[in-house]
Amino acid sequence: MKSQSENPARLFVIAAPSGAGKTTLVKALVKRNPELRFSVSYTTRKPRETEVPGRDYFFVSEPEFLRLRDAGEMLESAMVFDNRYGTSRSQVERLLGEGHHVILEIDWQGARQVRESMPESADIFILPPSAAELERRLRGRRTDSEEVINRRLRDALSDMSHWSEFDFVIINDDLETAIDELESIFEGGRDTNRTSNPQLRGRVSAILG
Repeated sequence: MKSQSENPARLFVIAAPSGAGKTTLVKALVKRNPELRFSVSYTTRKPRETEVPGRDYFFVSEPEFLRLRDAGEMLESAMVFDNRYGTSRSQVERLLGEGHHVILEIDWQGARQVRESMPESADIFILPPSAAELERRLRGRRTDSEEVINRRLRDALSDMSHWSEFDFVIINDDLETAIDELESIFEGGRDTNRTSNPQLRGRVSAILG
């Protein structure tokens, strides 16, 4: 990746339906480029066994979350699967001020709010190669009940309808290719991944059916 002087600090918003592989892509990108910074979100949900507070999320109570939001501390916030999620405005501004690219891994609702507050940011939407593959990935986790899987699938298909609001789209068919495309976007390239690209729009239309 280009040096910070060649590639000034910028906020990158990455969103995707559940099961598209967003977290895997982001972790791989940060492993390749340790100078990148990941904004840790706040959430009201309970931590999972493998999650570490302050590394994966800041876990807070609903009253504390609402206090932060009402005080203007949240750059964006959303309700997802009955839990609140939000991004600390001061954390993002501090990391940008230190000269780092900052990654926000949020949903399309949060991306829309960030777009309004920080229009200079770049946003990227990750898509699965097909709806059938998305379902296979969700079922392959083997951690959710049938009811939860069906709900996640419905919500994921709904989320995918917002892809055209984003600057860039990556179709996560081959992991290494998707990582390369994501890295190129951070370096200021990848016009082929711009949402306005007719060829890309045709591929997305085929995925959405």
